[in-house]
Amino acid sequence: VSLEAGILQPLCMEQFYRASAANTVGQRLLSICEATTSSEPPDPKTCSPREYLEYYIFPILLPGMAELLHQAKKEKCFERKRTKFIACDFLTEWLYNQNPKRKDESFTEFFSIPFVSDWLKDHPRPPIPLSLLLSEEEASKVIQSFWRGYRVRCDPEVQELREWQKQLREDKNVIKNLKEFWIKQEAKGKLTKLDI
Repeated sequence: VSLEAGILQPLCMEQFYRASAANTVGQRLLSICEATTSSEPPDPKTCSPREYLEYYIFPILLPGMAELLHQAKKEKCFERKRTKFIACDFLTEWLYNQNPKRKDESFTEFFSIPFVSDWLKDHPRPPIPLSLLLSEEEASKVIQSFWRGYRVRCDPEVQELREWQKQLREDKNVIKNLKEFWIKQEAKGKLTKLDI
């Protein structure tokens, strides 16, 4: 990515943070913002690493990190040990869509970003477990239905019926009879197709 001085302008952190007077991190960010906006942009090839970070990286990355934290809160990442939210994916998508060179283009989802789709072709991800994909309501329905089924199967009358069906299958050899029946049906179907 070309980091020409005219392309990237520093963003003032006041737009993204409302720091209280007691918040030293917020005060430090505001002082950095004031220092970078008041002076000429440093040359990206000759400036110190600190200047480069303060002028070219932080004004773009910090708002993305703020959005990341808001999204993580929405996804309840601070309440659970495991979630489906992948912070790197969110930040990649956000930075890609906030790129000044893509100003007039429409929003692109993470898996539609060209370099992401190319990477995932060579390095596929394992599927996300169902427990992380389901909402709390859907998960509770699955658990409740399993529990109701278990309680029904524990009923003595249902146990007796299941035992009787098992015995019936063994006595009459139902599976063998069904296989023979379907073989005959398929043979009849082949004959009728040939006749037509």
